[in-house]
Amino acid sequence: MTSVPQPTNTAKTYRRYAHELLDFGLKNARASIFGILLLSMMLVTDDYPISWIARYDLLFLGAILIQGLLIFFRLETWRETIAIFCFHGVATLMEIYKTSEGIGSWTYPEPCFFKVANVPLFAGFMYSAVGSYLVCAWSIFKLKFNHYPAAGLTLVLASLIYLNFFTHHFLPDIRLPLFFASLLLFRKTTVSFSVLSSTYRLPFILSMVLIAFFIWIAENISTYSNIWLYPHQSYAWKLVPLPKIGAWYLLMIISFVLVNELRKIDYTTVKLGFNFGFRKATKPQNPKP
Repeated sequence: MTSVPQPTNTAKTYRRYAHELLDFGLKNARASIFGILLLSMMLVTDDYPISWIARYDLLFLGAILIQGLLIFFRLETWRETIAIFCFHGVATLMEIYKTSEGIGSWTYPEPCFFKVANVPLFAGFMYSAVGSYLVCAWSIFKLKFNHYPAAGLTLVLASLIYLNFFTHHFLPDIRLPLFFASLLLFRKTTVSFSVLSSTYRLPFILSMVLIAFFIWIAENISTYSNIWLYPHQSYAWKLVPLPKIGAWYLLMIISFVLVNELRKIDYTTVKLGFNFGFRKATKPQNPKP
């Protein structure tokens, strides 16, 4: 009778890494569920159009349904949902400006009923998908931060980035100084996340760049399916320029700072004294300097 060979330490290590990689992927998929479902709807409605309702209106109603189901099945808490809708509002204001006649940074080529100015109402949900990923990943991965900058400095940086998205059309573009400011401010910041029983640490700036890269991939899929178009894509689809990753990186800084500040608010009771019946949440693990 031959004995069964026992796995070596190296084999055990590789197996553990494989299990952790699988867990990491599944957790990311869980955090991205809103974005995955929304992107899937975009692709399906491009291949199989529906004659009795405008595509953008269908996406808008579908996004509301997705959000409602996430709340109903407790895949998102009320705290997370409020943060997502705040992000939705901030992004929609920028959309209205960017798609205005005098600016025209991008366009939504299809007609619809549910819209504000030139912006279909579903467009805000595309940004909400980013906010949803952040708030869900924060809880799922048990994110913790080391050497996080003072909140006042991060708010100033985020505000300047947001304003520059508007002002660079008629004032000098300070995007490059903002890049350097973010690198300086977050140069020591790291984010720790849990995968199974292990904890890993990643530079905060690298994590923002990676998320921006994957958003850029999703953006290419979206423009390919004719959801929105940049001026250089008016006649034929072309790849979204790589420098756009930089814009998404800056937007991720805004998103993270906004979500971080919203997580500090106690939504169980507001100052007016009304109790909205929200589930009392435990104190979040906010970044500390």
